[in-house]
Amino acid sequence: MAEPAAAPSKGLGSWVGMMVDVGLPWIAFTLVYGFSDHNLKLALIVAISAAAAVALYRLVRRKPIASVIAGFIGVLISAWTAHHTGQAQDAFLPGILLNAGYGVLYLVTIVTRYPLFGLLYGVITQTWLGWRNDPVLFRGLNRVTIVFAGQVAIRLLIMVPLYLAHNVNALGIAKIGLGLPFYAVTLWAAYAVLRSSMPADKWEEVKDNFAHLLRGTRPETKPEERAGSSTDS
Repeated sequence: MAEPAAAPSKGLGSWVGMMVDVGLPWIAFTLVYGFSDHNLKLALIVAISAAAAVALYRLVRRKPIASVIAGFIGVLISAWTAHHTGQAQDAFLPGILLNAGYGVLYLVTIVTRYPLFGLLYGVITQTWLGWRNDPVLFRGLNRVTIVFAGQVAIRLLIMVPLYLAHNVNALGIAKIGLGLPFYAVTLWAAYAVLRSSMPADKWEEVKDNFAHLLRGTRPETKPEERAGSSTDS
């Protein structure tokens, strides 16, 4: 039998690796902008170059690249926005708007009692809305969604005032700090909240599915389930 934390650890490790790659262009942007006497053009060029280098590295090493490509596109959009307006703080505007969009999405799904992580859990496990008939599972997935909604709210509470104050250096530091480190804390909190929301026997049933949800993969069908499906058909 696999160790209880094995699957989540592997999932968390892959997420951490990809998020480090996605964060590198912003580290480059912040450092170059700060040490080049606020040379926006140079900072944007270095950030785009860093994003391209990360994507190329993952492509050559045949590592998962989907999130890196998404990050690269995000850097391009941010660079275009800042270049178009000529305001360095606008490099952070697309990210702020994206977080605001996520916040609205989380809030709507929580208020309507169809929490986003419940919907994702149903898709991953192919049980669809079955989780809504399990009060314990519903409560746990709703709390996980609230944790991620809180993550977005904290980001906005920090980033928006800095953006309005045109504090580019602080925005860069906040972008980095609220990226990988804060996301790792959020994952840990979501995992702990879900685990504390259900008894041990239910946790054993749910933990692997939650790990697959974080990885964006689907659990393997058990042999007895495949046999049952064959019998039914």
